[in-house]
Amino acid sequence: MIDLHYWPTPNGWKISVMLEECGLPYRTLPVNIGQGEQFKPDFLAISPNNRMPAIVDHAPPGGGAPVSVFESGAILMYLAEKTGQFWSTEMRQRYAQMQWLMWQMGGLGPMSGQNGHFKIYAPEKVPYAIDRYGKEVNRLYGVLDGQLARTGAYVAGDDYSIADMASLPWIRSHVAYEIPLENFPHLKRWHDTLMERPAVQRGLDLAKDLRKPMTDEQKKVLFGQTAQSIRDSAKQAAN
Repeated sequence: MIDLHYWPTPNGWKISVMLEECGLPYRTLPVNIGQGEQFKPDFLAISPNNRMPAIVDHAPPGGGAPVSVFESGAILMYLAEKTGQFWSTEMRQRYAQMQWLMWQMGGLGPMSGQNGHFKIYAPEKVPYAIDRYGKEVNRLYGVLDGQLARTGAYVAGDDYSIADMASLPWIRSHVAYEIPLENFPHLKRWHDTLMERPAVQRGLDLAKDLRKPMTDEQKKVLFGQTAQSIRDSAKQAAN
């Protein structure tokens, strides 16, 4: 059994989709990021960055003590290795998939997150930030559209992989970012095709009733974190 520490956000959806695609048994443990539950000592013990998602695998490969993993990209790789699914064993294809996973982790996700923050959540409009991150996300959509024009079916080639599962939740948010997918025909085809997968739908629907507009107080909790927040969490965990 796998414990999934989760909240319905793009990074959380990556893992719920992967678990559904793999058919692994798991239980969902919500981490309400607007209420500060990511700072609880028991969560800090498995996710030192105070971010979800994180997993605890109580039946790891080879047996032994439970294995905890944080960071969504690392979790995808762990689950792919555990099940032998959605990550090629052939060296060239494996690194094609890995580099697009890293592209999402280092580019599409963080830039989309900043774009969403300044467009939707920031208490005041910052035109430069909105323009800067909006253009960068638009550029990244163009990069992925070009890649899909070359590969055809999926991000890293002919096979559906963790590279696709990593990027889809962020592309799914295109409406909020006000980016028409019609401007990116290969990306739109890929997005629409993946959204029809039953496991994708189940993963995206997981605990969807928890996803509600945040209050101003919840925004302060989520966006007001500092090094002191981490120290306070560590101090609570030690007591």
